[in-house]
Amino acid sequence: QVQLIESGGGSVQAGGSLRLSCVASGFTFSSYAMGWSRQTPGKEREFVASISWMDDNTYYADSVKGRFTISRDNAKNTVYLQMNSLKPEDTAVYYCAADPAAIGINPDYWGQGTQVTVSS
Repeated sequence: QVQLIESGGGSVQAGGSLRLSCVASGFTFSSYAMGWSRQTPGKEREFVASISWMDDNTYYADSVKGRFTISRDNAKNTVYLQMNSLKPEDTAVYYCAADPAAIGINPDYWGQGTQVTVSS
């Protein structure tokens, strides 16, 4: 059974930092692209960042470039999202995603999400 379990969300003031973690099980983690997306009420889920399985190439939404860093630890089946210089507009539920090819609109697996709230 595939599981993606996120943690690390919470409330922080603007300018602060949080680190999200996603522990995966039930599939060969090292052979999957991993990523993060986020969603706010009434809006579509949007891509935030992803990391490939083959060469650890990383990709970011323009809105988070230079502030967020995605990384993975294959020994721990875990992907991380380090979020710095947080802004109120980063407030959302953040979802971990996994796909054998790339993190697109419909990856194979989603986590349950973790809430991030940034106050001004």
